[in-house]
Amino acid sequence: MTIAVTGATGQLGRLVIARLKETLPASGIVALVRSPAKAADLGVEAREADYGNPETLARALAGVDTLLLISSNEIGQRAAQHRNVVNAAKAAGVGRIVYTSLLHADRSPLSLAEEHRATEADIKASGIPFTILRNGWYTENHTGSVGAALAGGAFIGSAGDGRISSATRADYADAAVAVLTGTGHEGKTYELAGDEAVTLADLAAEISRQSGKDIPYRNLPEADYAAILAGFGLPEAFAKGIASWDVDASRGALFDDGRQLSALIGRPTTPLSAAVAAALPR
Repeated sequence: MTIAVTGATGQLGRLVIARLKETLPASGIVALVRSPAKAADLGVEAREADYGNPETLARALAGVDTLLLISSNEIGQRAAQHRNVVNAAKAAGVGRIVYTSLLHADRSPLSLAEEHRATEADIKASGIPFTILRNGWYTENHTGSVGAALAGGAFIGSAGDGRISSATRADYADAAVAVLTGTGHEGKTYELAGDEAVTLADLAAEISRQSGKDIPYRNLPEADYAAILAGFGLPEAFAKGIASWDVDASRGALFDDGRQLSALIGRPTTPLSAAVAAALPR
């Protein structure tokens, strides 16, 4: 069996490749990347695969039995890019697609959801056996700001008291590997989220506890938060997106208590305390 992973040099893709190598011979794993030279350290075969270039996809998917389609990071272009991959997979005779979607994509208010809904529909329409992994929020989406919070004396956001059932990339990578290497997952859609639902105030309190500094959570109006993010150098559209996702979280969009993720990986998801410890500057 040959398993191919798109976006293999990305943060999630690298974790998936590493975990697959713990279970399978490297000869059965293929990294699909825009630049094979950047994948040399992965220790598996690397093939050029550009989401926007169908010709590269056709070549890259030759002989692939199972494909992990990790969603593109180019918001606004993902539906078309993913469609290229699905069409190439069908033409190449790929036996199964596993796709990383968004938590509750079918009803999520997040602006990110529409492209995931489109891709899920394309996969189902292709006739290729599939499994949908609806990944919840990555804990790193917020712990990535730990350094800025320590420097600024506060953790800022617009999520209010919204409970966020996040999990680490490592947790989601383990779920992907469990599905890629296991059986009984065909046709299933998994709502994947962390066991622990926390607020951004909880996160700020944990940062304070571990750092020994008083780091309060400061809740901001959406427009103010977006403006601050843009001031940090983020593109305006992306800054507005982040702020809007926080507001959606304040209304419960990132909460899930089904514990399908921990059931799938056979262990509890990574606790907030461990994620904060990993993110603190050393």
